[in-house]
Amino acid sequence: MAHLDRGRRIGENKSANVAIPDSLMRAIDIILLNAREVRRRSEILWRGIPTDALRRKPDAEAMSALEMARHVLEGEYLYMLMAKEGRSVSEDRSPFAGRPFVGIEEELTFAAQYRAEFEGMLAGLEDEELESRVIDRSDVGYKRKLGDFLLRAIYHESVHCGQLLGYLRTMGVPRPKVWD
Repeated sequence: MAHLDRGRRIGENKSANVAIPDSLMRAIDIILLNAREVRRRSEILWRGIPTDALRRKPDAEAMSALEMARHVLEGEYLYMLMAKEGRSVSEDRSPFAGRPFVGIEEELTFAAQYRAEFEGMLAGLEDEELESRVIDRSDVGYKRKLGDFLLRAIYHESVHCGQLLGYLRTMGVPRPKVWD
């Protein structure tokens, strides 16, 4: 079981490359830690899918594995814009729109600058903002405090990681081990 040691890595997995500072962690530090851990596991999954299975679907209406990875990466970008602007944003603003689907590494390479921007935004937040700032998405039926909104954005990726593991099982494709 993972444990937190001040000044040391979390758990036994040195590849996580996440250190715990000597001082108490702020709430935003925990959100950032969670975002990094969820992405690390998503990347293990995405990179572990055989190339011939990336475009397969468990049914005609489902996303392929490659489409789902894109959906997660694009979704994170849009969530970031919403967090910055405090409101819903149009999917038309996505830099992912219209890009051809090539492969997982191409998706991750393209998304790297937006991921860095997302993590930078998180790191620059003060804990007080998590409670005081509100994201108004009344157009889709909700308003959320920024902290709640960010956790939901990260949860979105987690859900799709689990969903994709289920897809692979259904299709008889070997599943990468994401629980280390």
